[in-house]
Order: sequence, then C-alpha cells, then structure tokens
Amino acid sequence: MSKPLAIAVAGLGTVGAGVLKLLEANAGLIAARAGRPIIVGAVSARDRTRDRGISLEALRWYDDPVALAADPGTDVVVELIGGSEGPARALVDAAIAAGKPVVTANKALLAVHGAALAEKAEARNVLLAFEAAVAGGIPAIKGVREGLAANRLSRVAGILNGTCNYILTVMREQGREFAEVLAEAQKLGYAEADPAFDIDGIDAAHKLAILAALAFGRPVDFGAVHVEGIRNITALDIALAGELGYRIKLLGIAARTPGGISTRVHPCMVPAAAPIARVDGVFNAVVAEGDFVGRVMLEGRGAGAGPTASAVVADLIDLARGRHTPVWGAASGALESVPAEPMERHRGAYYLRLMVLDRPGVIADVTGILRDQAISLESMLQRGRAPGEAVPVVLTTHECEESQMRAAIARIAALETVLETPALIRIEPL
Repeated sequence: MSKPLAIAVAGLGTVGAGVLKLLEANAGLIAARAGRPIIVGAVSARDRTRDRGISLEALRWYDDPVALAADPGTDVVVELIGGSEGPARALVDAAIAAGKPVVTANKALLAVHGAALAEKAEARNVLLAFEAAVAGGIPAIKGVREGLAANRLSRVAGILNGTCNYILTVMREQGREFAEVLAEAQKLGYAEADPAFDIDGIDAAHKLAILAALAFGRPVDFGAVHVEGIRNITALDIALAGELGYRIKLLGIAARTPGGISTRVHPCMVPAAAPIARVDGVFNAVVAEGDFVGRVMLEGRGAGAGPTASAVVADLIDLARGRHTPVWGAASGALESVPAEPMERHRGAYYLRLMVLDRPGVIADVTGILRDQAISLESMLQRGRAPGEAVPVVLTTHECEESQMRAAIARIAALETVLETPALIRIEPL
C-alpha cells in the first residue's frame, strides 16, 4: 500500500472531532477505498485542554492554525474553523500558497471568496475540496458538479438549513409560534445561541451561491443572492397554508432565466404533495433539473458531526486517489459571465395575508389596488366575522412580477383598514 496521506486539522469543534473519530473508527475501510491510509499528524484549536472524546497526545499541536500550512509532515490541510475572514481565510490562503491541497466545510469562505481562491488553487495546481460545505452528508457538490456534468441545468433548489426546517416543522405539527420554537431549538442544540445566521437566511444563501456557481458554470456571486429569513412566519400563516394545500419551507432557488441567473432564499409555499414538502425536521434536500436527466432529488442530514465528517473524509479519499476536479467544475477562464437577474424581475404566484378591520368596502379597496397593478386573483379566504375588529383575509394570486407585487403591497399597507404589514409568501410549484 502507498505512503499514508498525512493531514492537519484546524478546528476541533463538533465537525473536527467527528473527522478524527471517523478516521479512527473506519481506518481499514478508508485505507482500502483511498488506496492508502489517511492519518492525522497535526491539529490546531483554541482550547488544548478540552475533552473531545479522542486522544490528541500523539499529534503535533499548533496554537496558530495558519502555521499548519508550513508543517513539514502535512500533505493536506483540513480547515474546519469557519467564517469568511480571520484565521480560516488566512490558513486556506497559506496552504494554497504552500502548494498543499485544502479540504474545507466553510461555506461562508467559499461563497464570499470562492472565485479568488479557485484562481489561486489553479495557479498552484492544488485541489480545493468542499463537499462538506453544502448540505452536510448529502453528496450535493459531487452530485451537481460531477454526477450531472453532462447536463445543462435549468434549476437547482433545496432546503439548505436544518435549523429553519426544524423550526417550521415543529410550528406546523404543534401549532406553536416562531419565538417559542426557536427557544426550544436552542435548548436542544438545533439552533445557535445567536441564531441570526440561520433564521435570517444567510447560511442558506452561502450554500445556494455555491450550488448556483456549480450548476450554471459561472463565478460564485454571493452578493447577487436575494435573502429573506423566517422570523416573520406565524403559526396562522402555516395553518392557512395547510388549508390551501401547501407547506411553508425556507428554500434556496437558483434558476436560469431569459434575463440571466436568478438566486434567491426566502420562505416558500410548496404543494403539500411535493416530495420536498415532506422533508421535515433537521433534514436537508437538494433538487436539480437537467435537460437530459430530468429532475433529481437528494435528501439527508445537513449538519452534525457524523454527516459533515463523512463529507470531509470523502474529499480526503478523492485526494488520496489523485482525483482532481476544478473547484467550480471548469477552469476559471472557462466559466461564463452570466448576468444576475434582480429579484424585482422574478415572476411567480403569491400568498398574501392581511389583518383588516371588518368593514364594508375593505376587500374592494384591496382588489382595486391589485387590479391597478395588473395582478389577478386565484382565490380568497376570509376567517370569521367580527364587525369593527381585525380579521385575517388571505389572497392567492396568479403569476405576476415581483415589482408589481411590491408596489401593490406598499399601497395596501397604507390603507387605514389594514392594521399590520401584510404577510407575503411566494408560491413555488416544486
């Protein structure tokens, strides 16, 4: 058997410790599939004394993670620190400059700096691998970049954040409000103490930017992603969606359109019978549509020590075997310069929930505004009668342009009979 592949791991949190445990537990199987053993020689983390459930005594310890790039006994650097800046970026830059391949789970780094990093990796002829950066243990990167490489993809979409999916699932199943379920998710470890990255859609947007670059062969463009989170989703909206035959999911959607590439993350109402509507809890799913393969859906655990470590080690096995795929599926010079389509140009159907005073003429005022914006209604649902008090009114529309809907919402919100900002959720026929 060939010389072992020696790796250095920066970051020994949940995922980093999981990688070490997986390499130890499945050492024989991994060596057989990699063609040689994969061994950990050096590590770096903030706390040397913390018990991680695995012995670190035989490993070289570096207080400065960037120093791992210069470790003479290291063949591959594994970056599991996280974050788009700071030591994570410095380590990846240093490792590439030193001619050492990098395996990372860092979606923020790739979404923000992926184009520049790919050019640096190409210049040094080293691999930058990141299967673990999107959807945890689901082989989403290899599936889109390699498994579907022969196809012209028209769309890639999915449930890309397990925290949001768990919260929305519990809200639907138990009829509870967002804040209460979020607090419970934090206690259970499904949500961070500061959950903003997850619940405001940023985490999903990082992942979508990566998938869009792979799917459409263009440079990664995080700044072009339209992002909305789930803070404003209510138990009432979820219940009403159910009555209409839908479920609410936070989706990331990238699509090729006549105007360019559309990338957006926001809550969506999807038909309850759609396969993706039944992906619940902390699970993720990725759907891709190709011209020859049709629709493909991958589902599984999107986070956690085991699934993410599985993806990291899969990349290490590729490295050990000498498999080398360009970061974005093609050389940087071969990527297309495709314009980003602004969210205002998006066309689709909408769910609109209003809290209005139950007075004569209210519905006529609202429908008049929609008529003025050339928006046609598909259905209307009104719950209860309480003259002079607030009642919910739900409208669903036929397809229209986002700019039309935004203009209508601004006018509707200004009506004195409308008591709060209208709730708007896009309907997606996935």
